Amino acid sequence: MQAPTDTVRPVHPTLTARENPHIAVNWHLYKPCNLKCRFCFATFREVKGRLPLDESLRLLAALRAAGTEKINFAGGEPTMHPEIGPLVAEARRLGFVVSIITNGFRLDRLLDRQASDLDWVGLSVDSADEDIQAALGRGDGTHASRSLELAARVRRAGLRLKLNTVVTALNWREDMRAYVRVFRPDRWKVFQVLPVDGQNDGSVDDLLVTSAQFDAWVVRHRALEAEGFGPVVEDNDAMTGSYLMVDPLGRFYGNSTGRHVYSAPVLDVGVAAAARAVGFDPDKLVERGGLYRW
Repeated sequence: MQAPTDTVRPVHPTLTARENPHIAVNWHLYKPCNLKCRFCFATFREVKGRLPLDESLRLLAALRAAGTEKINFAGGEPTMHPEIGPLVAEARRLGFVVSIITNGFRLDRLLDRQASDLDWVGLSVDSADEDIQAALGRGDGTHASRSLELAARVRRAGLRLKLNTVVTALNWREDMRAYVRVFRPDRWKVFQVLPVDGQNDGSVDDLLVTSAQFDAWVVRHRALEAEGFGPVVEDNDAMTGSYLMVDPLGRFYGNSTGRHVYSAPVLDVGVAAAARAVGFDPDKLVERGGLYRW
């Protein structure tokens, strides 16, 4: 695992999120996606449109003023957003630790133009088996191999590299250790597939895994801890209510009820009031390891 660079902002290990509950925000800024992952819990079926650029820039400023240090752009597929370039550039100008989580679509273009505006790139890969990836709805049979190429490019650019993996009924028996050794992530996030009413119901049911199946997958991959690639694990409970998330319309949303609950627009009511409205629990952010050297 690469050592943290001088530009990585340290987080004090005793800091609690209650001291700064808005320290890290995931902005799901765009609904469209080029893939159809069957387990996706951020389909935003009920959301129409997206925030205009001028309001998006104001929202970034409001989050920064409220204490947000790290902004993670997600989707949908964020590299499809027509204004991803100006958003990333403004996030850098405001002093955020800037992250993006992507399936890799159009990532080359973003890196060509604005690698210096990014700190972290997260790539989503759930299996080293291309047939499983395709069966999950992620790619056309080349996703795992192309992601290795993108990971190498991210490292060459001097950026921090994250790997996101969702454990489902199709991959819980798999051993990804050889793949991860080639990928070489600075951080490997592993999630138990999460059902969310109104988002993935009707497509995720046959992909769900038991706690025992998820634990078996985790135990199999714990051996990578000695090599610096150990998984940061989140089961369904850890994922619920522990993320401060913004939807494409600039509202905080939460999943603590098992379905999405939305605040009023952040620009209308302010960051603190909007965050309180969605059931976000800052203590759970800490418990799941959400504060680290970033």
